Amino acid sequence: MASTARTDRPNGIGELLAALVADSGSASHPYGEAQALLHGEHNARNLADVAHFACLLHGRYPGVVELAAQRVTDPGPRNWLHRAGPGMAAERAFLARLVVAAGPVPSTLGQARSEAAVIGQTHALVTLAQSERAGCALGAALALVLDWRAIRRVLDVAAQRFGIQPPPLDLPGLKDAVTVALEAATTPGIERAIAFGAQQLLIQHRGLWDLLESREAARRA
Repeated sequence: MASTARTDRPNGIGELLAALVADSGSASHPYGEAQALLHGEHNARNLADVAHFACLLHGRYPGVVELAAQRVTDPGPRNWLHRAGPGMAAERAFLARLVVAAGPVPSTLGQARSEAAVIGQTHALVTLAQSERAGCALGAALALVLDWRAIRRVLDVAAQRFGIQPPPLDLPGLKDAVTVALEAATTPGIERAIAFGAQQLLIQHRGLWDLLESREAARRA
């Protein structure tokens, strides 16, 4: 597990949260923009792979946001989590529809190992979202909601490819997330925990993209 993120920036946790999502999240992973995924000859199976494994990671209820809401007691952050909850529920329903439309998981060497790896990631996310360390669960939920936009862009391409209409994305944006993080970070320890939770969730997302990229390479080979 990576070391705890530092928060010694001029604007504190707000600036760091935005930087983590931009620099260490799904948007900066090269596979999310890969020709083979978005437009290539075999992009249907590659997009199906994304749908199936994203659903394996985030398709279960309760998810990170709902679990975090059980841990957070401060009114502002708790209200943000309750506002984000229905949006993530809609995204889970979208993932389920997308998996059905995409058909079976693309046959790939090492399938059992791939599924086991993502199940392990799921357990890691549950641990983060249920952490008793004040701020950790909130940080994970904030990072998920913010990073989901980059994931959703690929899912929208998949929806178009498989002939279904994606629902409107209804999740709080960066400004609200930063406000909530700043409100919750009442001590340096909580600030570090928010950063840690966000960082660790993004590590799991990067790991998923790494896995999907390696599976595409294995099928191509």
